[in-house]
Amino acid sequence: MEFSNGMRAGALNAVTWTKSSHSNATGNCVELAALPDGNVAVRNSRDPQGPALIYTRDEIAAFVAGARDGDFDFVLG
Repeated sequence: MEFSNGMRAGALNAVTWTKSSHSNATGNCVELAALPDGNVAVRNSRDPQGPALIYTRDEIAAFVAGARDGDFDFVLG
């Protein structure tokens, strides 16, 4: 299977989706899945059949490092 941005997340049926333990009960969260080609898929947990964004491991690592460092805190107000 070829993975591409915007593909239906529901088409990725051979992956395990995981969401953060910080997610709230109303489902306002994103879920990530490791893909067989080494990339990472991201989807909206409220729309599990909707589009998935596909990122490289390096892109996800950079995002996680930035989140840990507070680089994106400005979006929370």
